[in-house]
Amino acid sequence: VQLQASGGGLVQAGGSLRLSCTASGRTFSRYVRSWFRQAPGKEREFVAGIGWSSSGSGEPTKYTESVKGRFTISRDNAKNTVYLQMNSLKPEDTAVYYCAADQVYIHTAPHEYNYWGQGTLVTVSS
Repeated sequence: VQLQASGGGLVQAGGSLRLSCTASGRTFSRYVRSWFRQAPGKEREFVAGIGWSSSGSGEPTKYTESVKGRFTISRDNAKNTVYLQMNSLKPEDTAVYYCAADQVYIHTAPHEYNYWGQGTLVTVSS
């Protein structure tokens, strides 16, 4: 099982990036998919998570307060992929972003997740 994150890069403040995380090795259509980030010298923190629904639409989402209204998480189960659209980026969004997956709830604690991607670096310049 592998989660492959991509889409990071260098962007100016106010700009946008879209991160992708594609899973392989198993189907994650009935798993919670989340994004975390870790800035230098700081602990890994929850950014956004998306649940699943049997109908394939209207999945529940959760965001950390600092990204509400700027970031949007979405998923494409046919591609086994979750996305994080990041708009109005700020220098404080600079971090390595990790995708994660697990069952049932959109947990905000990293230790609740069993599956992790390798991380993709997002750098926002002022």
